[in-house]
Amino acid sequence: MKNGMNRRTFLKSSTVAAAAVVQAHSIPLVGESLFNDKPLEMSASHFGAFRARDKNSRFEGVEAFKGDEYPSSLINALPARTYAEDRILYPCVREDYLKNGYKSDKSKRGKDKFVRVSWEKALELVANEIKRTHKDYGDEAIYGGSYGWYCVGSLNNPQALLGRMLHLTGGYTSRTCTYSTHAIRQITPYIVGTDESTARPTAYPVLIENSECIVFWGADIVNTNQIAWGVPDHKTYTYLKELKEQAKKRGLKFYIIDPVYNNTGMYFDAEHIKINPTTDVALMLGIAHYLYTNKLHDEKFLRKCTYGFKQFSQYLIGKTEDMIEKTPEWASKICGVDAEVIKILAKEFASKRTMLMGGWSTQRAHHGEQPNWMLITLATMLGDIGLPGGGYSCNYHYSGNGVPMPAAATGNAQSEKGSKSEKNGLSASPGLGGIGRKTIIDGPWKDNKVPVIPVSRIVECLENPGKEINFDGKIIKYPDIRMAYWAGGNPFHHHQDRNRMIKAYRKLETFVVQDAFWTATARMGDIILPSTLEQERNDIAKAHSNSFIFAMKQVSKPYAEVKDDFDIFTGILEHFSKEHVHAFTEGRDKMGWIKHFYEVSYNKAQSSGVKMPTFDEFWKKGFCEFETPEIAKKYIRFEEFRKNPIINRLGTPSGKIEIFSKKVASYGYDDCKGHPMWFEPMEWVGSKKAEKYPLNLITPHPKYRLHSQLNNTWIRHLEEVNGREPIWLNTDDAKKRGIKNGDVVRVFNGRGQILAGAVVTEFVKKGAVRMQEGAWYDPTEAGEPGTLCRHGDVNVLIPDEGTSSLAQGNQATALVEIEKFDGEIPAIGIFKAPKIKGA
Repeated sequence: MKNGMNRRTFLKSSTVAAAAVVQAHSIPLVGESLFNDKPLEMSASHFGAFRARDKNSRFEGVEAFKGDEYPSSLINALPARTYAEDRILYPCVREDYLKNGYKSDKSKRGKDKFVRVSWEKALELVANEIKRTHKDYGDEAIYGGSYGWYCVGSLNNPQALLGRMLHLTGGYTSRTCTYSTHAIRQITPYIVGTDESTARPTAYPVLIENSECIVFWGADIVNTNQIAWGVPDHKTYTYLKELKEQAKKRGLKFYIIDPVYNNTGMYFDAEHIKINPTTDVALMLGIAHYLYTNKLHDEKFLRKCTYGFKQFSQYLIGKTEDMIEKTPEWASKICGVDAEVIKILAKEFASKRTMLMGGWSTQRAHHGEQPNWMLITLATMLGDIGLPGGGYSCNYHYSGNGVPMPAAATGNAQSEKGSKSEKNGLSASPGLGGIGRKTIIDGPWKDNKVPVIPVSRIVECLENPGKEINFDGKIIKYPDIRMAYWAGGNPFHHHQDRNRMIKAYRKLETFVVQDAFWTATARMGDIILPSTLEQERNDIAKAHSNSFIFAMKQVSKPYAEVKDDFDIFTGILEHFSKEHVHAFTEGRDKMGWIKHFYEVSYNKAQSSGVKMPTFDEFWKKGFCEFETPEIAKKYIRFEEFRKNPIINRLGTPSGKIEIFSKKVASYGYDDCKGHPMWFEPMEWVGSKKAEKYPLNLITPHPKYRLHSQLNNTWIRHLEEVNGREPIWLNTDDAKKRGIKNGDVVRVFNGRGQILAGAVVTEFVKKGAVRMQEGAWYDPTEAGEPGTLCRHGDVNVLIPDEGTSSLAQGNQATALVEIEKFDGEIPAIGIFKAPKIKGA
């Protein structure tokens, strides 16, 4: 044998190499049997529940939970995610930060090398930096507003645990609202007294039996119900199938109002109303004007159940504000829908029992408060609110809403006083609690303050410490943030205007990132703490529908040196005191907490006569199921309110639906007044900017991932074009630019530039382009503002400007231009771990 290597030497070197792999990744690969016949373990995720296969000490496969009749294909990517090439395997520190600490060169973030360190060193660095920041700058200087879908699980919720740890160590600045629902969450309590992003809508069986016209307005319920904040059981699809079958029997009409003909439109063969992006309010006003001037509106309902229609009607006919009459012809020029079609829609909606299914997409835009206010106003004019199969909702697209739940009509209590099902003892699910952000144990931390800022204003806050802004009728002052700790989230995905963000984050003295993967966020961090994934630890979770509680059993050992979030925060607190650790754990270990959460639910169930197995029985079986009472299948949103709005008052000052809000009007905002209005967006096809950037980009939720989750697995190949995130553009727009199907294109505006894969189609309106959010940011020059994103992170292009002074929400649209990319197409680099010194 050449070089003197014989068989014995070869075998010896192979064994050493294998041992090195074992040591590096903590996975015993030698001697495992391929005849592993262990029983599949129960687990769960944002994509659904499943049985997980543990083979060769690895998480190798999934089998859909038998209680899920329509399991999502997304669960198939979970094993690949566990062993992705970009897993963070051990604690790391940015090289310059390790040398110079908080005085390091911040411009090196994103491009500096990382150095492998021990857990003890990493946790000590974090603890010392928390102490220093508190001492030098005060409690508000640490931002712990970590945000994201993280994972399911009542214990290892990294954001709740982060808040719990930081509250114990001296207080911190947190966040309010969400990127998903910022504007709708802020405006709708003024209109109907509750947050319409979460309020329970009329149950699907009622729609199936009674609706005559269903309008999907900026909503893709077929696509987005794959996922849930809790664990989805996908019962939505059973009802959608019944709805489609019922439509054939009795002529139920479907419309989709959207710039794109989406999955929902295709499934229901809905009539497509192609609208210009961000012009929904204009179309609604045009319909409302036709209803009003042709006396097709429900005057009786408006008098009985609403407040302020008179003020709004004067605006509608051009007697106030801009003095312009909001005719269908006026609306047509803005929204791009023919005036005659607008009139037909008005007559159709007025003549049929109509359900307006609004989505969250319309509120993620400049003046995003207005579309939902106007949607509710339009529903009041139609007069179907509180009737079987009619009215409106803003969340059928989310987490199985509309599916009858075992908790019966608990959603009713959000909008109407009392809950009939609860009063009658029909609530059949005790729910499931989770770890709190505050301990129940008293100590010096009891009075620590946790001020909040709007979640989407973090970049502006970093840029302008001390600046005062309007928010929800108040004036808030931005704190001077010096340290940020992000756990279980990916801000360098979900925040807007990536290049502005890179500059702003350089103002942080220390940036701690706790995650499982080398995301763009992790690569911008100073101290990196690797965490486990759901299938590498024990936990407990409930179905979002309350139909099940699931045992989340550890399937495989933690990869390499990763730790559970609970253990990471406990380790940090060990650098403070035993009292801090005790307050954090409350004297329970991890299984103790899991058992505690279950037993709280068990005791509630026992007191209400609901049967549940003991914890040991539950843990062995893997799940606990609850029956859905019949009354839940008959739930009608606002039914009791409509019958008697005096007794069943809403949570508004008038107790009614407020088309005009005195409270909002009293704030004196120029960009959000006392009733719904058309405000010209900062970027749309009718603006001057369109002369330079003529295409209106919209960024819907992706089909093959949850925001950015799973994008680092094989499942992205089911949709990507030449390894890039796809962008849909109209045939005429493509022809004008010499672009064909499959071309790699450059999408750009004044904020940045990205690559994408062209999909030429008639399913998107001319002048609009569609590109899903969530593709991982992959800059050609890491850490440098303005560089090309090779993969297709659409938020590079989206403006980071508040929706209005009321909500200060985020946007999801922008004007762009597209051109065919010439030259050598750069390779994708984001899905592999960076080189690490000492690894």
